[in-house]
Amino acid sequence: MSWFVFTLICMLGWGLADVFYKKSNVDGDRYSHLKTAVWVGLMMGFFSLLFIIFTLCKEPLTGLVGEEVANAITAETLFNSETSIFVSAVKYLPASLSYIISMVIGYAGMRYLEVSIVSPIQNASGALSAIFLFIYFSAKGAIKSFWEEFSVLDVIGTLLIVGGVIALAVVEQRLAKAEGALNLKPEDRKYRYGALALLFPIIYCLFDTIGSTADAIILNEDHGMGLGEIDVLILYGLTFFVAGVCCWIFLLIKEKKPYNPFRPAEIKTRGAAALFEQFGQIFYVYAIASKPIIAAPMVASYCIVSAILSRIFLKEKLKSEQYACIVTVIVGIVLLGISEGLAEAG
Repeated sequence: MSWFVFTLICMLGWGLADVFYKKSNVDGDRYSHLKTAVWVGLMMGFFSLLFIIFTLCKEPLTGLVGEEVANAITAETLFNSETSIFVSAVKYLPASLSYIISMVIGYAGMRYLEVSIVSPIQNASGALSAIFLFIYFSAKGAIKSFWEEFSVLDVIGTLLIVGGVIALAVVEQRLAKAEGALNLKPEDRKYRYGALALLFPIIYCLFDTIGSTADAIILNEDHGMGLGEIDVLILYGLTFFVAGVCCWIFLLIKEKKPYNPFRPAEIKTRGAAALFEQFGQIFYVYAIASKPIIAAPMVASYCIVSAILSRIFLKEKLKSEQYACIVTVIVGIVLLGISEGLAEAG
C-alpha cells in the first residue's frame, strides 16, 4: 500500500479514537485523563510485545511483511551492541516523551472542550511539522530530492490541507469563546471556555509538533537516524507502557485504591480509544517514513474525521464556517489522491 492509503487509514483510526476519548472522560473525575493514559499504555505495551515476538520469530514475520523485510528485522536488530533496541530507545526518547506529554494533555483538555474544538487546534501541529521539516531537509541539502517527488497537485493539495486545518482551528477557538460567553454562567466560563481551557490543545500542538518532526527525522535513512518502522513502534509502545504504569501508581497513591481498567465500562470507552490509537499509530509510522513533509499535514487533518464523527455520534453541532474548512481539507486530500494515482499509473 502507498503512503496515501496508510495516511487515510491513520486518519480514520485516530478520528475514531478522539470520539472514544471524549466518551471516556468523566466531568467529575479529576484523574480521568490519567486513567485513559493507563489504558493507552497497556494497549501499546501489548502491541510492542507482539512486534517483538514477530521480530524474533522469522517465519510469521516473513508471512506478514515479506522475506526481504523479515531478513532486515532479526534478533540482531534488537540485541546487537551497536543497533540494539535499548540503544535506540535512548535516541528515540525525546520523540516518544513529546508524544506522551501531548497526548495526556490532550486527554485533560477534552474535559473542558468539545472534540470538534479540541482536535483542530491540536492538529495545527501538522502544518508546523511540515514547515520545520522543510527547514531541516533544506539545511541538509535534501529538499531538492523531495521536490522532485512532488507534483503541482501535491503542492496545491498540501496547501489546501494546511490552510483548512489552520482555519478550522481559528474558527473553533472563536466559536468556543463566543458560545462560552452566551451559554455558561460567569463563574464557569474560565473553566470551560477561558484561556486556561484553550491552553490544553495549544500545548498539545507544541509537543506534538516536536514529536512529529522528530519522528520524520528519526525514520529518514539518508538524513536522520534511519530507525526502522517496527523499531519505532516497539520503542514508542514500550515508553508509553512505562508512562501508563507510572500513571497507575500515581492513581493508586492519590485515590488510595487500585484503578481497575478492565471493568466493562472502561473497556468499551478507554479500551476502544486505546485500540484505535494503536491502529492509527501503526499506519502513521509507515506514512511518515515514506513522505514526511507531505504526510505530516495530511495526518493532522484527521481532525476533520473527528469533527464529522463527533457530529454524528456525540451530536456536537457544526457551523457553516466549520463545514467550509472541512470541505477545503477534503478537496486537498482528493487532490493528493489523484496525484498519487497518476504517479502509480505512470
